[in-house]
Amino acid sequence: MTGTEKTTIKAAILDLYDGHPNQGMRCFQDILVKYRNQHQLDLTYQVFDIRGKNEVPGIDFDVYIFSGGPGSPLESEGSEWEKSYFNLIGQIQQHNNSGHPQKKHALFVCHSFQLMCRHYGLGLVNQRHSPSFGILPVHQTKAGAHDPVFAGLPDPFYAVDSRSWQVVQPNQQRLEEMGATLLAIEKERPNVEYERCLMSIRFSEYFFGTQFHPEADPEGMRLRLLEPDKKEEVIAEHGERKYNEMLERSDDPDMLMLTQNTLIPNFLYQAILTFQE
Repeated sequence: MTGTEKTTIKAAILDLYDGHPNQGMRCFQDILVKYRNQHQLDLTYQVFDIRGKNEVPGIDFDVYIFSGGPGSPLESEGSEWEKSYFNLIGQIQQHNNSGHPQKKHALFVCHSFQLMCRHYGLGLVNQRHSPSFGILPVHQTKAGAHDPVFAGLPDPFYAVDSRSWQVVQPNQQRLEEMGATLLAIEKERPNVEYERCLMSIRFSEYFFGTQFHPEADPEGMRLRLLEPDKKEEVIAEHGERKYNEMLERSDDPDMLMLTQNTLIPNFLYQAILTFQE
């Protein structure tokens, strides 16, 4: 795909980190800039601190990216910023249902993904027995193997998993009612009795969500792994051998870098395709 027509494309990045230090916002912006340069697009983006400052984009953007963030996805229910969050999503859905030829695509990552699952009753949102952090395998479902956003990724593929909360027990009836599809699940752990987390859902033709962090890059992940508190946490959960494996995986071009270079660019291709047509 080339950007010879130079249609102006506007992306909104919604920051749910509430002022907490993170690598995610940098990574989202880096991916957009790289995609714009690779395809010679007239693509601009703007960041909105929706959780910290209740900053909300208008409906005039073409692509919306909702970030991860810290804390409970249950406690914010009824808050002003969350009302703004779901009001915006309702406006985007209304636009997409209006018959307008140019649809608006949205990506939901980690905390945003959990909020969507809770709001629409797609599964049970609860706190994990212990935090999950690392470069871990993500297993595709049969539907996921055919989704264009996963095109070019192996099964399983590897991604950054960083969460204290999770979505389990998929509600098949609600998924069918919404036309949503479960695309990926957590690795199987036969030695423990915990349920497998939902790792990716296509909420609709234009809404795509992941529990993991497809934006994460090796630089940010390595810095995080080397932090003393995070090193201690990972070793306590997975053991020192797994910790050392994660450090090695952060530099493996067939793992984290492959996911970062594939998933969100695939999402952007789907989102921008209508403009090229």
